[in-house]
Order: sequence, then structure tokens, then C-alpha cells
Amino acid sequence: MTMEMITTDYVSTYSGNRFYPLRPHIDKVAIEDIAHGLAYQCRFNGQTQVFYSVAQHSLIVAELVPPRLKLAALLHDAAEAYLGDMVKPLKVLLPQFSVLEDKVSAIIAATYGLDFSDYAPIKRADLIALATEKRDLMPHSVERWAYLDGIAPLPAIIVAMDPSVAKQRFLQCFAQLQAHRIDSGLV
Repeated sequence: MTMEMITTDYVSTYSGNRFYPLRPHIDKVAIEDIAHGLAYQCRFNGQTQVFYSVAQHSLIVAELVPPRLKLAALLHDAAEAYLGDMVKPLKVLLPQFSVLEDKVSAIIAATYGLDFSDYAPIKRADLIALATEKRDLMPHSVERWAYLDGIAPLPAIIVAMDPSVAKQRFLQCFAQLQAHRIDSGLV
């Protein structure tokens, strides 16, 4: 007797939801799935001195923007919870990945009522975080990254969080920012 290979066109999330990358569609966008996925995903394809999560990166970026952009900054890499964190040189080689990433980001933005049209301050904060990460987490990466020219890293040294801590802090930050948006009538 032979078993037929069963193929699926979806990825199961931490909480049991389904993400369909070929459509793209997410059964239910859940902040728990996003926080978990980002907290247990190492930046730079794991090529860092210590484990350093996308969730912790997102927390740093959210700290560096004006209050009105904090939630968008916290969720600026949320699509990576579903797609993974692809390193920049591969993204350049695979332009369709960026198209898919934009579609997933749009689904997440619609779910949480976010507007990414004022993205310049978030991008600048992302680059400041990146310059800091390169300095603190990648000591052997001494080559110039041209897109960091003129970007100064933060003065404080990054202390990497355990994934479970990063997840909890991400969820706490999200809850605080959502509560503020509700209290302010932005939602």
C-alpha cells in the first residue's frame, strides 16, 4: 500500500490559523501569531553573535518614532511573522517576494487600521536600529553598508532578549498602543 502525499497550500500559525501565501490570505490576523512569529525569528538569518529577534528589533523601531506612528512602527515587519525574515541581498534577487510581502503587510494594516503612507520616519528609525544592530550584534561585519551612510547608531548597547521575553514585551507594547488609540478615538 502506498500513501499519497498530502500537500497543503497554507502555513499553520502558532495559534492554529492558516496563512495562504499563494492567494495571499490569512484566516484570522492574530497579534499572538505575529508576536510569536517575530519573537522566535532571528534577524540577519541568524548570523548574529547571539539570538536577536525581529520582535525586539520592532520594539526598538517603535521607540524611535513619534507617538502617532508607534503602532505602525511596531508592526512594520509583521509580514515576516508569516513569510520569514529574508535577508536584503535575497530580496533583491527575488522581487516577487517583496510584492508578496507588500500584500501581506496590506492585510495586516487593514486589520489594525494602520496607514503606512507616512513611512519615512519609520524607515529612518529602522535604519537607526539596523546601524545599532550591525555594531552590537555583528562585530565581524566590518564592511560598509552604503544605505547606512550618515545613520548614527543609538548610544546604548543592545542586550538581546530571550524570545519569550521579546514576545511578552511586544504584546504589552501592542496592547498599550491599541488602548491609547481607542482612548484617543483613532480606532
